Amino acid sequence: MTQRKIGPFAVNPIGLGCMNLSHAYGQPPGAEEGARLLQRALDLGVDFFDTAALYGFGANESLLGQALRDQRHRFTLASKCGMTGVDGKRVIDGRPTTLRATCEAALQRLQTEVIDLYYLHRRDFTVPIEESVGALADLVAAGKIRCIGLSEVSAETIFKAHAVHPITAVQSEYSLWSREAEIGVIDACRAIGATFVAFSPLARGFLGGELRDPTTQLAAGDIRLAMPRFAPDNYARNFQLLAGYREIANEVGCSMAQLALAWILAKQPDMVVIPGTRSPAHLENNLGAARVQLTPATVARLDALINEKTVVGPRYNAATQKEIDTEQFAA
Repeated sequence: MTQRKIGPFAVNPIGLGCMNLSHAYGQPPGAEEGARLLQRALDLGVDFFDTAALYGFGANESLLGQALRDQRHRFTLASKCGMTGVDGKRVIDGRPTTLRATCEAALQRLQTEVIDLYYLHRRDFTVPIEESVGALADLVAAGKIRCIGLSEVSAETIFKAHAVHPITAVQSEYSLWSREAEIGVIDACRAIGATFVAFSPLARGFLGGELRDPTTQLAAGDIRLAMPRFAPDNYARNFQLLAGYREIANEVGCSMAQLALAWILAKQPDMVVIPGTRSPAHLENNLGAARVQLTPATVARLDALINEKTVVGPRYNAATQKEIDTEQFAA
C-alpha cells in the first residue's frame, strides 16, 4: 500500500478503528478474540490504530496496550480525550485538568510512554476550544503526546484551534452516505496541512451489504438502533440504493465494502480511512480495497448514486446532534 502522511508519520491508507472491539455495537468480543484481531491486523500491514478513552470506558485502550505493547515500534498510535465514561455514563469534558488526567490514565492503559496522535474527541461547548487545545499543547511540550488532533468539529473550530497549536489531523465520519465533511472541513484540513481521517467509511456497515433489517439483525445496545438512517422506514428506502451499488461493485470486480473504501481513497488521495471490524475475514477484505483502482467515471457514478440528496435521514438523532460541532446540510 502506498503510504500517506499524518504529520510526521507515514502510514498505510487503511488503518484500524478499534472501537467496536469494546464499544457501541452490542456485546463486544472477549479480550482474547480482540487481541487476536489486533495482532492479525498488524501482521497484515496495518500500521495505524485508533482508540479512545471512551471506548469501553477505558477497556479498548487496555486491550490495545496489552495486545500490542511489545510491538509498539511497528505502528502509529492514536487515541482521544474529552469524552469519557463517568459513573457508567458518557460525559463530554474539555477542561484542561480533565484532559491531562485522561491522558495520564490512557498512557497507563496503553502501556506506552507517548501517544503519537491525541484527538479532542468532542468539542466541549462550555469550554473555549483554545483552552482545550492549550492543554493538549502542554502535553506535547511534556512529551506525553506527539501531535494534536480534533474529532467531529467544524471548519471554524479547526482554524481557531490551529491558531493555538498546529493541528495534525481531523477525524470525522465520511463515506458515500455521510458527506458533511465536504461542506468545509476537508478544505480546512488542506488549508492548514492537516490530514483528514475518515471514520465509519463503510457507513456503519451499510455499505458492506450484509445488513438487511436492522431491527432484527442488530443486538440490543447497538448504537445504530438510535440512528435515524437505520429506523425502519428510512432504512427501507436507503436499502434500495444498494442494488445499483452492488452492480457497480460487480463491474469493478470487488466486494461492496472494498468499493466504499476505494471510493474514498480515489476521491481523496490525501485521506486515511479507519474501518472497524470484529471479523478477521472482514479485516482482510477491507485491506484488499487498497488494490482496487477506480476510474474517474466510476467515482462519479458512485457520487451520483449515494449522497446527501439520495440518503434518507440525518446522521444522528436530535439529542446527539446537539453535541456535534460539524456542519450540516440544509434540511
